[in-house]
Amino acid sequence: MTVLLMTPPMTQLNTPYPATAYLTGFLRSRGYDAVQRDPAIELFLEMMTAQGLDIIRQHVEENFEQFDEDQLPPVVGCFLRKFDRYRLCVEPTIRFLQGKDPSLALRIISRTFLPEGPAFDAIAQMETVSGDVLKAAFGDLGVQDKAKYLATLFINDLSAVITQGVDPYFEVSRYGERLAAANPSFDALYDTLMAEPSFSSEILEQLVELYVEEAQPSVVALTVPFPGNMLGALRIAQTCKEINPDLPVVMGGGFVNTELRALKDPRIFEFVDFICLDDGERPLLTLLEYFSGQRQADDLVRTYFLAEDESGRQYVHLNENPVLHDIPQTDVGTPVYDGLPLNDYLSLCEMLNPMHRIWSDGRWNKLTIAHGCYWRKCSFCDVTLDYIDRYDEAGADILVDRIEQLIEETGQTGFHFVDEAAPPKALFAMARRLIERGVVISWWGNIRFEKTFTPERCQLLADSGCIAVSGGLEVASDRLLKLMKKGVSVEQVARVTKAFSDSGILVHAYLMYGFPTQTEQETIDALEMVRQMMQEGCFQSAYWHRFAATIHSPIGVNPDEYGIRLEPRPETLFAENDVEFTDPTGTDHDLLGAGLRKALYNYMHGIGFDQPIAFWFEQPVATTGVKNDLIPRAVNDLIISR
Repeated sequence: MTVLLMTPPMTQLNTPYPATAYLTGFLRSRGYDAVQRDPAIELFLEMMTAQGLDIIRQHVEENFEQFDEDQLPPVVGCFLRKFDRYRLCVEPTIRFLQGKDPSLALRIISRTFLPEGPAFDAIAQMETVSGDVLKAAFGDLGVQDKAKYLATLFINDLSAVITQGVDPYFEVSRYGERLAAANPSFDALYDTLMAEPSFSSEILEQLVELYVEEAQPSVVALTVPFPGNMLGALRIAQTCKEINPDLPVVMGGGFVNTELRALKDPRIFEFVDFICLDDGERPLLTLLEYFSGQRQADDLVRTYFLAEDESGRQYVHLNENPVLHDIPQTDVGTPVYDGLPLNDYLSLCEMLNPMHRIWSDGRWNKLTIAHGCYWRKCSFCDVTLDYIDRYDEAGADILVDRIEQLIEETGQTGFHFVDEAAPPKALFAMARRLIERGVVISWWGNIRFEKTFTPERCQLLADSGCIAVSGGLEVASDRLLKLMKKGVSVEQVARVTKAFSDSGILVHAYLMYGFPTQTEQETIDALEMVRQMMQEGCFQSAYWHRFAATIHSPIGVNPDEYGIRLEPRPETLFAENDVEFTDPTGTDHDLLGAGLRKALYNYMHGIGFDQPIAFWFEQPVATTGVKNDLIPRAVNDLIISR
């Protein structure tokens, strides 16, 4: 039995999404012939050719033939005016970003080789504030990184041309996301699938036809990690059914696990046959045994399929089967990347910030230190779902064994640990094993800013190869951190992040605004504390997220405890996650958001620390009540305690 596993468009361009690699390794360890492909990267690369741009221009000209030049979207107008240069540069630039033609960097940094569209305006905007930002960021010798940044802007322009001029569902890191995210109705997705395929969908269909011809699969399995992968997954499934209506198609992944837990619409089963929830190893293994006649449908684990009632009416049935347990971490095996085009992924530099770029730059082997979250108390988190609630770890020796296997297979020593929050004890144990066994890697991952991360332990992690960590400062308010049961204080986060930074480890902080009962004053005070932390070198990168209440979080389950009222929700037949709520505090978070992002963008580029907080907002805001030495004093306490 051959299983063909695929990741639909779009995810990251610099490294494979790990789900198919996990499942391929597991299935092969159980004796199955597992084959994996990544149509996401291959779809993008098909577009980014001279021939692909010819087709894109043809579509653009057809779509805008009634428009005058001054009516065109700026990026589309620039593309048409400078088309010959775009066509000439696209393939060499892709090869450069794949690491296959480093000498091209010298031409790229001349600023005369690549056509420069609206994406390059970011450089001019920053230069009005702080002078030659490229020289400040890269100096005279940072040729490769400077060229990578400019080439990324070039790619961003071309991606915007596709989205604004050809295919509204296409984006580099998502694909038709608004059709699926928290959408209680399947109508929009279904109507799109029934309509004529878009430009990118046509390419996707051709790729899938090739994969199926090559692999001759008995089963097709699709992972849907994000809402933006759902349209692509269903397009792939649709194509598979056109090739062979009897070919079983199975779907799972993060979006399914989070948002399709109340699925009722049977129309989705016109495209797929089975939908699995939570960790895929046990449900998929049981399905394969079902396909080979070893099990009955009643044995399937956390799997949706169409069933019939006594009258013959079809309905969506979820078969739970709690008797069969999940595969423990010790037995899931090592991810396998065979079948994925590892040399074809693009290393991008999306921002002039050393920490922020890690997400899109470099080829990272992805591993999990432990399944689930050891803390699982945060009130905004989906703590009731399996990917958070079920904690399980394999141990340091098994983890380092897997690291060595992946290095041998891929030739890459960069690792991204994709835990919700890596457990400190397991991290320290892994670090000691890496050092003891002489395994040289570079690694990063997500943590909680626990006080257990002392300067000495941060140095241990750095010595083992840790280059960066990310974690949640969230609202940067002690009152609200306590309300959300985060288990940290602002001053503790300052000390821990400073300890990491002083050890040479880059730090990214997740930030949040709009939390229940958060006032404007608390938001402005949070920005001031972030300013102080970044100026003190506690962390180098951060991102403001607008808070959203989710149906599976303690806030969504018990809104009264957080002072909010949930709005009535429509009947859910398809996706359910975000829930609207009314906060009696009445803070206008929409007005605050733009200022928060603008301030943070400047701080991440090392500028604007001396500006008053009010400078970043277009409307009057509260004056911060935070003492201007709060964070310096907290950090000084760390230094004294050493």
